Amino acid sequence: MEFLKTENLYKVYGKGENQVTALNNVSLTVDKGEFVAIIGSSGSGKSTLLHIIAGVDIPTSGKVYLDGQDVYAGNNEQLAIFRRRQVGLVYQFNNLIPTLNVLENITLPVLMDKRKVNKARLDELLELLGLKDRKKHLPNQLSGGQQQRVAIGRALMNAPAVMLADEPTGALDSRNGNEIIKLLKESNKKYGQTLLLVTHDENIALQAERIITVADGQIIHDERQVARI
Repeated sequence: MEFLKTENLYKVYGKGENQVTALNNVSLTVDKGEFVAIIGSSGSGKSTLLHIIAGVDIPTSGKVYLDGQDVYAGNNEQLAIFRRRQVGLVYQFNNLIPTLNVLENITLPVLMDKRKVNKARLDELLELLGLKDRKKHLPNQLSGGQQQRVAIGRALMNAPAVMLADEPTGALDSRNGNEIIKLLKESNKKYGQTLLLVTHDENIALQAERIITVADGQIIHDERQVARI
């Protein structure tokens, strides 16, 4: 079932001689619950595409629809609410608040949204992420892999409809990187969330159900595959 759709996306940075076209007429559809890897060389436009889908970077022209909702149809406040409630975004660097402990970092998006923390969901996430015995620790008391787990927990706390991960293993060693991908796949299956993951790692991409290759701001290849277990 079609859940995410982009229509004729363009993103242009700069003007005149300094103008760069990061996305050039990109259209795609993604089914609900699908796990899609987006690959391409540095500067290909893959991260720009992810950030526009997330509502973080506004397209120069074109449309993004999530579950039938035109993401950019509303005002800035409505766009901010969309980002908080519908999108879970994980970056290469976890961007945790250093003065907040694990529990506080994970629940921060809910509190910023002035909503009550769902304690049952919080406990479930702590169990899934293997952080139950680290919940009072500050980020500097955690390993790199544990910090990225907290970032994933923060992204999942609002039960987003779509998870977007931009090189989430780029700053980790192979063992921790594999654990992070395993967690993202588990959340994809457990919660039925649509997962789009930008990566330069072929082994990670091959675990997805579908691989989209981006070059020079355009989709040049889109292949469905049998994902690795």
